[in-house]
Amino acid sequence: MEVLAQINQKIQDFLEELESPIVLGLSQKIQSGKMLRSKLALNIAGESDECILLCAIIEMIQNASLLHDDVIDNATTRRSQPSINAIAGDKNAIMLGDVLYSKAFCELSDFQESFPMIPRIVSNAVTLLAIGEMEDVELAKQFNANEAKYLKMIEHKTASLIESTAYAAAFLAGRNQEEAKDFRVYGRNLGIAFQIIDDVLDITANEKMLGKPILSDFKEGKVTLPYIYLYHSLNGLEKKRLENAFKKELSKEEQEWILQNLKESGAIQKSIDLAKHLGRVGIEAISNYSCDKLVKIMEEMINRDF
Repeated sequence: MEVLAQINQKIQDFLEELESPIVLGLSQKIQSGKMLRSKLALNIAGESDECILLCAIIEMIQNASLLHDDVIDNATTRRSQPSINAIAGDKNAIMLGDVLYSKAFCELSDFQESFPMIPRIVSNAVTLLAIGEMEDVELAKQFNANEAKYLKMIEHKTASLIESTAYAAAFLAGRNQEEAKDFRVYGRNLGIAFQIIDDVLDITANEKMLGKPILSDFKEGKVTLPYIYLYHSLNGLEKKRLENAFKKELSKEEQEWILQNLKESGAIQKSIDLAKHLGRVGIEAISNYSCDKLVKIMEEMINRDF
């Protein structure tokens, strides 16, 4: 059985242990993603029972966070398919997320004897992830033009779990503390760069690829990095116009004005350049370990279609 399929089977086994038809039925409706975090762990630690267990735990945590995220965002689709909250309501989506979190933490305890640092690494990441969700909600209350606040939020909300995956996998691979910290830096930078590129794709990709209309982030109350860079390039009246468009259904004229200015101001390219810089720093951190596959993961993630 191919290793990603083994990870999915491990998750299925964990959920079947719960003997809950409701949980099994709803969990089967969760849309599977690209399993970036599992691929990252496997490329660091290699295929083993321990790594498959770690990947299954990380994927359950990731799915739980997305279930809660969709409720928070009032999202009705996930990966172009109906979200769990759209299918079964907010209460069931929240509780299914709670079940996945709880089961993941339960299985995480298996590492306590052989790799006692791993439960703390992963648990801390989930704490930061939740803080990031709260920061995201807070930032969405009004137009945010503070780059540092936004980058800190995505470091918590998106990068923390990717960072912890790389960090934990390094210990599984037999790395010492100092070596594992290099993989931690790589994971953090991969996570932040990943989110920045997602921000860019929300503007530049076509609707079929995104599974949602372009500029959705801005209309939903998310001032992502390209909009922050755009804002600081505008004059006073233009800044006010951008602020007034925030969290609103955009007319065709307003949408075209925003898109034109995003491109002409260099805001999109500046965001891509930051992602590339973070990628280079991440790759440099692991340059002593002959990690060609990790270099490829970083490069492919950053160079996704625009």
